[in-house]
Amino acid sequence: MAEPLVSVREGKLLGSVKSDLNGKTFFSFQGIPYAKPPLGELRFKAPQPPEKWKGVRDATKEGSECYAKGISAYVGSEDCLVLNVFTREISGSTLKPVMFWIHGGEFTSSSGNSDLYGLEFLLTEDIVLVTFNYRLGPLGFLRLRDPSLGVPGNAGLKDMVMALKWVQRNIKQFSGDPNNVTIFGESAGGAAVHLLMLSPTAKGLFHKAISQSGCATNVWASCSKYTIHQLAENLGVYTNDEELLLKHLRNVSLEELFRASEKIPDHLMVGVFRPFGPVVEEPSDEEAFLSEDPSTIMKSGNYTKVPLIIGCCNREGMFVYSLCITGKTNKLLLDETVVPRSMNLRVGSDIYKRAVEEIKRFYFHNNENPLTDLDNIYRLYTDNAFQYEVYKTAKSHLDSSKTPIFFYNFFLDTELNFMKPLYGMNEPGVCHAEDIAYLFKSFFTPDIEPGSAELVGILRMVKLWANFAKYGNPTPTNDDPLLPVKWSPVTANSFQVLDIGEELKILPDHPERKAMEFWDRMHMIKPINFQL
Repeated sequence: MAEPLVSVREGKLLGSVKSDLNGKTFFSFQGIPYAKPPLGELRFKAPQPPEKWKGVRDATKEGSECYAKGISAYVGSEDCLVLNVFTREISGSTLKPVMFWIHGGEFTSSSGNSDLYGLEFLLTEDIVLVTFNYRLGPLGFLRLRDPSLGVPGNAGLKDMVMALKWVQRNIKQFSGDPNNVTIFGESAGGAAVHLLMLSPTAKGLFHKAISQSGCATNVWASCSKYTIHQLAENLGVYTNDEELLLKHLRNVSLEELFRASEKIPDHLMVGVFRPFGPVVEEPSDEEAFLSEDPSTIMKSGNYTKVPLIIGCCNREGMFVYSLCITGKTNKLLLDETVVPRSMNLRVGSDIYKRAVEEIKRFYFHNNENPLTDLDNIYRLYTDNAFQYEVYKTAKSHLDSSKTPIFFYNFFLDTELNFMKPLYGMNEPGVCHAEDIAYLFKSFFTPDIEPGSAELVGILRMVKLWANFAKYGNPTPTNDDPLLPVKWSPVTANSFQVLDIGEELKILPDHPERKAMEFWDRMHMIKPINFQL
């Protein structure tokens, strides 16, 4: 098959031909600029529209990752605002649903490249898939208070909006339907999906959403400190003048900038402040990605209302536990890993201490040595760092929107699950990020045997997500042997949950209902009149 050639608004692209899980071919276009390189004066700024090029651009190889700390070294570059498009057909007569993937990585690491997010699974479905890179850490989430400097924060989120605008302009050339775009992501990507729903700047750019293991109100999904001065001091610059600080930060090397940023504590724990991440922007001449607190926006109903799939893995907290025991935080079951910031209690106060005791009593039942109770440690960290806010988000949208909301619980544990082996864990349960192994092939993926639980899991997840992208309903028919259940949206009277394991099961209620009700009560605590 000849190498494909496509013309987009900015110029011509030469792609390549690849094969999916079933050996069928699809077309791949990689490293496509969706914004002007954010270099020089554009460092830390909102993205600018891409420039046109002459001739044919080689799109047969991936572009650079956005600069960040990799496993053992810094990787990527600042010229990284590129996306990839994968399609079974070019300029076809029938436009296909578009699935737009947002990678996770704490807003500080990773990329949309194929070493982690290979396309072989999803491209078995008749969709168009888009992956992309966005700026990370200080490059994507530095903020200044002086509105005249044009760095109010959220540049990495604004990159996402710019990539979605590129999709609206160009995706027809790849047989994609710009009027049927589903955004989906996991962890920080799941939180970003939710933030895009809440941002007025993304209105009209997508039509469905899937948020996996993350939402805008998770405590790790926002920047909670103003860090410009600490960052500058780590670089040996001592001034309160933001204009001078910005000038200096634009001129330092990327490695200097990131080494200085890493000296600012960022443990991802539920009670610890994060230095770089999404923020509520202060007023400026620039259109804000987010100008109000996410909870306020949800309550107001003033957001993009689209069909939504949302849920978690059943033991997300294994990931948090691993951070504790590896020395990155070394704070297992200390107060700040137990009480989430969202409770707004002053650390060390009497009411805070009493909240700690109530939480430990609920999860460990007066066990004198809770550090031996691993499963309940995992449950605690799952709920306070992930599950409760995801559940509360579904409930909040249910109150303010009439669009369908599908809730799931992922507990499929096979040889594809790659996080637990990395952490040396072998207890039952599915760790944070292990669901993505059933959507994307990666360097962790083992050989897939015909008829295996791994293959069935892949086919089911891909079918559920692709059905939703196509029809707004993950189980639209009753005659698909892969999907022998009818997954209905949650309602005010029935919080139905799809349990995704070796078998699909419909649960009449949240599997951790008692824990969700416990956290509801905890979040009603006020500094005065502490009662449960």
